[in-house]
Amino acid sequence: MKFRAAYQAIELYEPGRLPVAVDLSDNTNLFGVAPSARRLLAALSDALVTRYPTVFAKTLKQVLADKHGVAPENITTGCGSDDLIDATVRAFCEPGDRVAFSWPTFGVVGTFARMNATRPVPVTMRPDCSVAAAELVAAAGGVTYVCSPNNPTGNVVSGLTITALDRDLPGLLLLDEAYADYDDVEYGAFAAQSQRTVSLRTMSKLYGLAGLRVGYAIGPAALIHEIEKSRGPYKVNAVGEALAARAVAEDGAWTREVVRLTRLYRQQLADALIAMGLKPLPSAANFVLAPLPAGFDAAGTNAALREHGVAARPFRALPHVGEALRITVGPWHLMERFLAAMTSILSTR
Repeated sequence: MKFRAAYQAIELYEPGRLPVAVDLSDNTNLFGVAPSARRLLAALSDALVTRYPTVFAKTLKQVLADKHGVAPENITTGCGSDDLIDATVRAFCEPGDRVAFSWPTFGVVGTFARMNATRPVPVTMRPDCSVAAAELVAAAGGVTYVCSPNNPTGNVVSGLTITALDRDLPGLLLLDEAYADYDDVEYGAFAAQSQRTVSLRTMSKLYGLAGLRVGYAIGPAALIHEIEKSRGPYKVNAVGEALAARAVAEDGAWTREVVRLTRLYRQQLADALIAMGLKPLPSAANFVLAPLPAGFDAAGTNAALREHGVAARPFRALPHVGEALRITVGPWHLMERFLAAMTSILSTR
């Protein structure tokens, strides 16, 4: 039996997310499910389960086009936005091409590069966590991935950097905006009119629909068409399409309140961490990254948190950051549980 050489270095994705009372590790919406989606769940027709979904989520594409002020031809959907990372690499890279990305960032980008027999090229961010734009251009990727706000650091890529990359890159710019709802700026309309930029969005964060796996991409119609061919049919299930479309169309007031509370508690969490003597990074996302003091490693600290019934996401030896924990922002009583546990752990040094 012949095995693909490109797969030999790939390990199965395993975030180590074991059950725990207060799980702050995955950046999903801890405030709950979009209300209209919950109501629709109680009234689903049998056909949404027994029949195939629409081939390319036509209804959802129209709702999303209306939301972002673009044409349906500027949008494609996928089984989560990570499905669209995979499809984009496959659509625009030949085997052996480069996939460049600012590092550290969303960990599966390099995996999708290897899965498609391309070469992952990480470009380390600058000490202030900004994107090293010139080095990314020099990396000459068929696809270049940038995340803004970035996971796990939470910082925003400047508009000047995005426009420069759209102008100067030799290949496609894949701009992951999974957390853009928690910031003041998003680039969907820009991407639709751009030379080479495709913006990724997701229903897994703000809308509370992570379990349904619905993501989408916005970009120039010609590029979106190629991604849609690569993505293949029936990638968004009928229940996911129906609930996502309903939530986008009807839950604006609820999502605005979730954003308001997330921003409020994000700042309160950062202030509390600073009061403990930590130095959390400024964040425009729904999480905060907190570098740990000397003598505390990320994995060991998270294991200690679990003994208190709390979990964060540990990161080891991040460039310019070191050992760190990423904490999802949610209702304040959950933040209090985390802070109490963290206070107890830090007092042991």
